Amino acid sequence: MATASGRRSAKLLQRIATLTPRLKPRPAVGACGWNPKSLQFWRCLHHGGDGVLLVPDVGRERKTSGSRQLASEGGRLPSSVLGGLRYATSAALPAVGAKVAKAEEMIEVSVDGQSVQIPKGMTVLQACELVGVSIPRFCYHSRLSIAGNCRMCLVEVEKTPKPVASCAMPALPGMKIKTDTPLCKKAREGVMEFLLLNHPLDCPICDQGGECDLQDQSMVFGSDRGRFTETKRTVLDKNLGPLVKTIMTRCIQCTRCVRFAKEIAGVEDLGVLGRGGSEEIGTYVENLMTSELSGNVIDVCPVGALTSKPYAFTARSWELKSTESIDVTDAVGSNIRVDSRGPEVMRILPRLHEEVNEEWISDKARFSYDGLKRQRLSEPMIRRPDGRLEAVSWHDALEAVAEAAHRVKPEEMAGIAGKLSDAESLMALKDFLNKMGCERIWSEGDGKSANVDMRSSFLLNTGIASLEYADLCLLVGTQLRWEAPLVNARLRKAVRSSRAKVASIGPPTDLNYPHQHLGTGSETLIRIAEGRHPFCAEFGRAERPAVIVGSGLLEHSDKSAVMAAVEMIVKHGNVVRDDWNGFNTILLNAAQAGARDLGLVQGARAGNKEIKFLYLLGADELTPADIPADSFVVYQGHHGDRSAYRADVILPGTVYTEKEGTYENTEGRTQQTSPAVPTVGDSRDDWKIIRALSEIAGVRLPYDTANGLRTRMLAVSPNLLRIDDLEPPSDFSFTLKNQFPSTVALSSFPKAVENFYMTDSITRASRTMAQCTAAFFGKRE
Repeated sequence: MATASGRRSAKLLQRIATLTPRLKPRPAVGACGWNPKSLQFWRCLHHGGDGVLLVPDVGRERKTSGSRQLASEGGRLPSSVLGGLRYATSAALPAVGAKVAKAEEMIEVSVDGQSVQIPKGMTVLQACELVGVSIPRFCYHSRLSIAGNCRMCLVEVEKTPKPVASCAMPALPGMKIKTDTPLCKKAREGVMEFLLLNHPLDCPICDQGGECDLQDQSMVFGSDRGRFTETKRTVLDKNLGPLVKTIMTRCIQCTRCVRFAKEIAGVEDLGVLGRGGSEEIGTYVENLMTSELSGNVIDVCPVGALTSKPYAFTARSWELKSTESIDVTDAVGSNIRVDSRGPEVMRILPRLHEEVNEEWISDKARFSYDGLKRQRLSEPMIRRPDGRLEAVSWHDALEAVAEAAHRVKPEEMAGIAGKLSDAESLMALKDFLNKMGCERIWSEGDGKSANVDMRSSFLLNTGIASLEYADLCLLVGTQLRWEAPLVNARLRKAVRSSRAKVASIGPPTDLNYPHQHLGTGSETLIRIAEGRHPFCAEFGRAERPAVIVGSGLLEHSDKSAVMAAVEMIVKHGNVVRDDWNGFNTILLNAAQAGARDLGLVQGARAGNKEIKFLYLLGADELTPADIPADSFVVYQGHHGDRSAYRADVILPGTVYTEKEGTYENTEGRTQQTSPAVPTVGDSRDDWKIIRALSEIAGVRLPYDTANGLRTRMLAVSPNLLRIDDLEPPSDFSFTLKNQFPSTVALSSFPKAVENFYMTDSITRASRTMAQCTAAFFGKRE
């Protein structure tokens, strides 16, 4: 007979089920979410061929300040959880269907005298979490396979002779679990005593101090003294590269780093060597950790064995101010936490977002922060007749720009937005140049003829999270591992969990999972489009096929013909249906999606006259040969990068850690950065500079505040104001506008990213990224 608690759980499951048809995409295993109707958390426990299993989660694990803690949540949503209400209310359930456990699939167990119904297959640890009981652990991680080797999660189960490891023990019907008995306390105290046997007393000098799981749990479960007097063992430190610092004597052999490297990062660089007292984590042979996600082992390490090498001995966690923001070094928009002290960014850590980056970030996002303070532009400058740049006041600089703009015809003007520009500055730039009569405006990475007619033609329509459920994926002209590492990690999950087949056309790349390289260029693509390639049969067998097109194809000499071939593959391969949209474009830059939504493309009256006035909004990819010698160049940016050397006037702007800016990621999700540190010198927000320039130039823009500017953005692209809301793309219709030609230039697709560690002005100014380039670049071809 079901208890009252069991009946309440069943009713809650039914209430959660009512939400599933409307929300998407499907959550990851272990994902947490908030049900605003029932005022309860849910947790995804299982993915099966027939859907997703969701259960109430009243004792949810959350990660705070690098330390994994268990918190029992009450009947309301704390503002600190999952980035606040803004994120939690958008925690999504699958579009392809979620199932709630049926009555016959539920079992009843007792945890500390409290009965609860749980789905079959749950472990004892998960059952305890479900009722809000905190179980200590070191080796267990919700996104990694179960190891069961730390033994810290021991609990007592009735009718068993000794404590059991709750993380690896399946819950059985009628099981009576006890977590707070003298036997459990003694067992955990004994385990903690063994863990501290060889652990050095490094807490005063350890960078993990203050956010260390071993510190926290030894205070709660440990003893006040030890009984071992033998000499502690020592282990030689390993050289994993310029990013991860190792102090292997502190290692407790939880193997989290080994499992992360193998299962998530896809590199088997780490492993366990030796047995017994000689056991240690190492790289087998002297080798660096060659992964673009290597910095995440710092977060999963529960002790101070793996720490950040650039951050070493610079600050303590309690000295830092934390600011929630997003990463702009690629188009994924990973959620990050910027830790600062005074005017300086001290470190960047990942922030949980199940639908975007889970709890991982790339090494470029994590370690390039030292570039934020190097080679900065801090005051307006004008180039004098002798060729030297001279610092001037803001009024003088803006007057010089206004005079130069009025000396040329509108068709002789042009504006280029850079990779890191926020939507506010993009809108202001477009409005200013349009008021000056100029329609020659575009964004870096898009070229001069980007297709912006339909959002579905330039977005990742499947969604980053939903890519895990594709069973076939064709990559066209993209090196996904270097262009979007976290999207590549999602695709790797699909390969590992559902044996998805992946094939690529383009430059040969090690994607860190099994895939078939079909060819290097348009010849192979044409054969697939015409049905003359053996790979065509795979589309007929796939249930959820996907095609991912690299934005590097925009630079192809025959772009229209290539995109026509891709559209033909999508149409005949049944890639887009009512219940599945598998056509995707992967963007490279943080500003690209927002620029296209705001219409930063050349107008019909742009003309082809020689450019005599060029406005560069952080655009640094131009070479001197691309800029006419007699052109007046205005560079508005935050770093003295490539374009600053050619500029006639320099207007210093702010970086993403110094302003509140709106960005749209490659799947069309709008997110915002937040100011973490003050601005440098006399620099100003980019949109404010353009607004002041418009007044001096006599074409005053009709907004004076950020809210006024966003009202203007609302009229142009309303989705840019729906923060953290995934705006569904427009229906994709195949009209085959680009007629498939009989002859196509049979050339190879180019590399979109030559050096993963240096792709923009911030990363090029970073000393850490320069060290990574020297250490890894020769090996990552």
